Amino acid sequence: MPNEFLPFILALALGYLFGSIPFGLILTRAAGLGDIRNIGSGNIGATNVLRTGNKKVAAATLVLDAFKAVAPVLIARYFWGEEPAMLAAVGAFLGHCFPVWLGFKGGKGVAVMIGSLLALAWPVGLIFCAVWLLIAFTRKISSLSALTAAATAPIFAYVLGNDRLAVTVLFLALLLFFQHRENIARLLKGTEPRIGGDKKAA
Repeated sequence: MPNEFLPFILALALGYLFGSIPFGLILTRAAGLGDIRNIGSGNIGATNVLRTGNKKVAAATLVLDAFKAVAPVLIARYFWGEEPAMLAAVGAFLGHCFPVWLGFKGGKGVAVMIGSLLALAWPVGLIFCAVWLLIAFTRKISSLSALTAAATAPIFAYVLGNDRLAVTVLFLALLLFFQHRENIARLLKGTEPRIGGDKKAA
């Protein structure tokens, strides 16, 4: 294996290992809330953790899920540079969505994408959050907020960053869309629940 490829492989693996830590599952069990996979949509992310009724645990899940993308990106950037850092972000997203420890059934990646963007290019991350909040307040649909923010993120990454950042963010956005495929189907049917509505929808 050529040595020039090693940093990229290490960064991808580092990101995956961080990303695959199922904080939602760990925190809900530690709080005595049971197995999050048996609650609501069965998703291990912060949105489903919120359905337990424990806002503190949900907030902690959100922060830690974002952190598990921030950490490997910063570590990879420090040791190997900017391009491996981008691969670390991809690895963290893959680890969160497809954790080997949970049979490759993880979360949908919104918090991880926020953490990745803030670590790679914080202005893009802040814009992602702003778009999410704008759609959430106006349309009251969480999945639509995430999808809209993800759809616009590659554009801002290109304008405020560079081609490689834009491609990385586009890949993350496509993964997020894939993870939200059931939500997209409900949006098209007009059956996607609004924030504060149906507790069982993903």
